[in-house]
Amino acid sequence: MARLAFNTQGGISPRPRELREEPEIKRELRSAAGTAEEVTNSRPMELMARAGFAVSGLLHFLVGSIAIRLAMGGQGQADVSGAVQELASQPAGPILLWSSFAACVALAIWQASDAIFDYSNLPQPEKLKRKLKAAGQAVVFAAFAVTLASFAIGSGKDNSQSTSDFTVALMKAPGGVALLIVIGAAVAVTGIVYGIRGIRKSFEKHLRLPAPGTQRTAVSVLGVVGYVAKGFALLLVGLLIVVATVQAHPEESTGLDGGLKALRDQPFGLYLLAAVGIGLIAYGVFQMARAKLARM
Repeated sequence: MARLAFNTQGGISPRPRELREEPEIKRELRSAAGTAEEVTNSRPMELMARAGFAVSGLLHFLVGSIAIRLAMGGQGQADVSGAVQELASQPAGPILLWSSFAACVALAIWQASDAIFDYSNLPQPEKLKRKLKAAGQAVVFAAFAVTLASFAIGSGKDNSQSTSDFTVALMKAPGGVALLIVIGAAVAVTGIVYGIRGIRKSFEKHLRLPAPGTQRTAVSVLGVVGYVAKGFALLLVGLLIVVATVQAHPEESTGLDGGLKALRDQPFGLYLLAAVGIGLIAYGVFQMARAKLARM
């Protein structure tokens, strides 16, 4: 029924059409946004997104295992592409790669949905912080998905070489050196944040923890060790980018694999590398537990 308004003669008259009806384009956008939010928050999507945490856990577990292998004198590439290559080499490699790809895509979509639709009831600073964090996580899991898909279709390549090539190209661009230093510093700071998050156990507020007991203690310990180890690894990567840029040796900016191998060559490096490997394995197991315990 049309809304009515009093006219100047004391009678009533319909409101102008533009006041009575929302523009068609706005209604369609609102409807599309509502449908998208409903789909991304559905139970099937939640289950797939939770599987994405498990895939992240598996990849970190494999990276940690490769790091320990390097500390013991073995070979391997201790980064995500190396971990995906390990998956691809298994008898059920294609199935593992495509199912992991689907799970990471689902989690990337879930996090993107959080960044777009959620946290509207929070104060502005906290809302912005949560949205940026969700957007960052969406980018991370989208990158995992791209790496998994590239190996599934047979075009996967060494991430350390890709990082070095990217650094070379960026250093040649106007303002590229400054941007690389900012990127390296940002990665290093992210590593510090991860370490602090582990020490303070702030990750626990995002989980539905088991009742006090052995399981709860195990999840907490895995989280602390894992976050500190991942933080240390990210700090290494960030410092490596900054040092390679400042010294104008972009070929030395080789990502996580290069950072861990550089660590191996330092005094007591073998022990430090093994410790980081154990920590990354702990983080991997923690992420697998997070698949079940995360507050979605």
